[in-house]
Formats: sequence, C-alpha cells, structure tokens
Amino acid sequence: MVVLGRRTQAPKPLSRSQIVDDDSDSASDSEYGDVSCEECGSGDSPAELLLCDGCNCNRGYHLFCLRPILVHVPKGKWFGPCCSKNKKPKSFPLHQTKISDFFRIKRSADSLQKINQDNRKRRRRASSLVMSKKKRRLLPFSPTEDHTRRMQQMASLATALTATGTKFSNELTYRPRMAPRSANCAALEQGGMQVLSKEDIETLNLCKSMMDRGECPPLMVVFDPQEGFTVEADKFIRDLTIITEYAGDVDYLKNRENDDGDSMMTLLSAANPSKSLVICPDKHGNIARFVNGINNHTPDGRKKQNLKCVRYDVNGESRVLLIANRDIPKGERLYYDYNGYENEYPTEHFV
Repeated sequence: MVVLGRRTQAPKPLSRSQIVDDDSDSASDSEYGDVSCEECGSGDSPAELLLCDGCNCNRGYHLFCLRPILVHVPKGKWFGPCCSKNKKPKSFPLHQTKISDFFRIKRSADSLQKINQDNRKRRRRASSLVMSKKKRRLLPFSPTEDHTRRMQQMASLATALTATGTKFSNELTYRPRMAPRSANCAALEQGGMQVLSKEDIETLNLCKSMMDRGECPPLMVVFDPQEGFTVEADKFIRDLTIITEYAGDVDYLKNRENDDGDSMMTLLSAANPSKSLVICPDKHGNIARFVNGINNHTPDGRKKQNLKCVRYDVNGESRVLLIANRDIPKGERLYYDYNGYENEYPTEHFV
C-alpha cells in the first residue's frame, strides 16, 4: 500500500510523463532528456527531477536538492527558485486582540481564577511525579510566564499558519464528505493500541484548557531557508512533557492516496485498510504540522530526535500526541521520527 505525502509512509515517485503537463504533448522526450538539476548539476533520478513552470523556463530541480525539500511532486503549476520570490513570510501582528481572535481565546475573571487553580494542580502533580518515577506519567507543558513572550510565541505560530493557508484548530475535526467521528474507533487498530491512563487523560485535558485560555506551550515557530517552518523550544522542557496533540481534519486513508499534502499523519491503522484513518492538517491544524522529522539514515539524524509520536486510545478514540522523550534545552529545535510505525517515509535527504 503506497500513500502520497503521508508522514508515516513513503510517497510513490511520479514518472517523468506524469511530471510533465498533459497539455504539453508536443514536447518530445528528447526535449527534456538533457535536463539537469540546477543545484547539483546531475541529471540522475529523473523521476525526482521537477521542472519549473515559469515562462520559457523548464529548469530542473531534484526534489531532494530543494530547500526546503519537497517529498513529492506538487499538484498544479510549480515555480522553482529561479522564477519565484523566496521572501520571508510576513509576520503576524503582535497585537493581543488580533492574536486572541486568531486563536479564539476567551478570558474572564472566572478563567483567571481557574488558571491559578490549574497552576497549583500542575505544581502538585509535578512534585508527585518526581517522587514516584516508576509511574512515568506524562507531564503538562509549562507555559512561559511572561505575557509578552507568550504573545510572540503565538504570533510566530499564526505567521506560519497564515503563510500556509491553514486555519487554527487544536482538535481533530470531522467534516462533511470525510470520515465521520464514529469511524475513529481505537479498537480497530491492527495489533491493538496503547490506552492512555486516567491520570494522563487529565494531564492532556489540562493542556487543552491552558491553550483555550491563551497559555500556549513554550515554543517558537521559525522560518529556516533549509527546512522551511520549524519549531524550537523557547524554554526548558522536561522529559515526558506533552508538547501538543496532532490536529486536523480526519479522513479515510483510501480518500487520500493521491493527496499532495506533506503533513498527513496516520490516526488509525486498521486491519481492514478501508477503515484506516489519517489526519490532514492542510486546511485546519496546529503547531504539530511544523515539527520536522529526523533523517533516519544517519547517526547524526537520530541524535536530533527529542520527541516521540504516539497513538493512544483515549476514551475509545485514537489520538496522536507529540511527547518529549528527553529533556530539551531552550533554543533546541524539535524533531521526531516520521517512521515511528510503518518505517517507509523517505527521510534520506532530510537536512
């Protein structure tokens, strides 16, 4: 089974005939036979050589030579570095009202009191975890205390979401003509699924309530010319901290086999493939879609991993969490293994 653009399974490379527009029938194979990559100078791997659609251009670029890397041939017209304006994304306004509206934050006197109560609960829970390490319970993230810095963190995420045309959603969403919520049944997982404990569900709900009030994880989304949008810790993060839940629209895998999204995540891998589900964050999503993957083929790539991606049974439904798998110092970028399950995602060219 091959799926395009799925974060846990390799995309199937398109042939040269599929890359070239159907309308260009008059163009013979010899017209493109001597095309080489503008970055590396090689004409090898023609199935991964993408042609620029700029006027009278047709310069070639390997998918893996581009920065950021493309994991598959995009649909529609594509313009290479030679014909596109690679400008830095426009920053989201650092304005509290606009940020609150963007993330639909609601604050009141009652919510402020609830914040103080949750903070006390969080401190008590953290201290008990230190004394009972064998339990290995998940930890809630610890928001940055400085309000202005939190606004900067949220503005950085709003910048990335706006630039990619994504509406913020911190939940799994079920849209018409896609998979219904009833399809998300953790019991269908092939081989079974780990059940999230009652205590860890409480921790997850605490993280959700903090986000609803504008207390975001201490993360900053930055734009890197090599990797595109990526996420880094803006504060020390402890091992086993819940970073975020993978959010987006839920659909059947069978409906997305030719999807060009590069951030799809497996939600349910059922014994019956027709019941398998994926999360599609291209239209609705959160910070999870900007966390990058490691290169599985190099020792240095594996050393970069500081998160793990885990599917949990939460009250009978499958949920995907990104969790710190070691202590993460401030300023370190976040990475996890895209091949945590199927081991087929092409990461050999990742930076």
